[in-house]
Amino acid sequence: MMRVPVLDLRAQYAGIRDEVRAAVDRVFETQAFVLGPEVEAFEREIAAYCEARFAVGCGSGSDALLLALQAVGVGPGDEVICPSFTFFATAGSVARLGARAVFADIDPASYDLAPESVRRAAARCTRLRAILPVHLYGRAADLDALGAIADEHGVPLVEDAAQAIGARDASGRRVGARGRVACFSFYPSKNLGGAGEGGLLTTDDEALAQHLIRLRVHGSSRRYVHEEIGFNARLDALQAAVLRVKLRHLEAWNEARRRHAEAYDAAFARAGAQPSGVAWEAGGLPLRTPAPVAAPALAVHHQYVIRVPAERRDALRTALESHGVGTDVYYPMGLHQQRCFAGLAHDPLPETERAAREVIALPIYPELSAAQRDHVVTSVVSCLADGG
Repeated sequence: MMRVPVLDLRAQYAGIRDEVRAAVDRVFETQAFVLGPEVEAFEREIAAYCEARFAVGCGSGSDALLLALQAVGVGPGDEVICPSFTFFATAGSVARLGARAVFADIDPASYDLAPESVRRAAARCTRLRAILPVHLYGRAADLDALGAIADEHGVPLVEDAAQAIGARDASGRRVGARGRVACFSFYPSKNLGGAGEGGLLTTDDEALAQHLIRLRVHGSSRRYVHEEIGFNARLDALQAAVLRVKLRHLEAWNEARRRHAEAYDAAFARAGAQPSGVAWEAGGLPLRTPAPVAAPALAVHHQYVIRVPAERRDALRTALESHGVGTDVYYPMGLHQQRCFAGLAHDPLPETERAAREVIALPIYPELSAAQRDHVVTSVVSCLADGG
């Protein structure tokens, strides 16, 4: 039986093994393991890639969020609007600064923050300090609309671009270049993944970049002189060296992801599926594919996420496992449903809760073969037909 894992990092490494080993050896020869020339070179290269003036490496995507929010002035008692349908670190970073996450709902087609929900939430805030959209699954949020709301309230837009490096929004610009500051993650499973933890921030604001550089080393711009309280959030040189290798391949990898997503879309459409956002009552195959993006926007398909009726999801995942097809769920509940955020007041979030009950991530990575992809489609369609 053919097996298709939800992710296969070994296949990626096989194609770049010699490049990665040479880069790692270079760092060991210098014995410069923390920050230093390797990190500085990576920051220059990735700033250019993201079409931003400055890039600041840090220890993880979670560190990036915490640094960004602290740098724009978020503190105890402040409010930050963000989605509930996201990874924990988005709202967790808000809470760690003593601020309150104000959850807004998502658009049912894009899974990104719905501007109308953000506008309602902002109108009720009394200490709004930032708006924090997430470019979920590798698709840019509506930065034009969200940026306009942020401007109306005089607060910065902080982009959580952890899943979307290389994506372009409706204006054609890269994510990471539209907000006051943007946050990236290099967790190994990301489109640009390291050999462990790593993160980055991008900004066009030179003063903010210098502030971030200071915060990532305990609030110090000179050794043993601390202007403020920061924390240890430095990027390792080994991670930077690996990421410099992978950055050279990122565009080709993202293009391969787009080809796989387009092939999935077409195959599922032939089987009767419709795009996300189309009601179940419309009929057809009980499956919804990711909503398309219109040029010049460009998605990078960090995940390929389908929807099925909630009552069928668990059975479908079990059936697919028996066919050798790996799946995952991002995310099985909204953050507002987590015990640690249970006390936060928020508007009803029906689209968040509906998505959490219906989404399934299918295998998508550059090295996925056409035969593997066809096996995924055949398995999904047949399992749905069989009641899975």
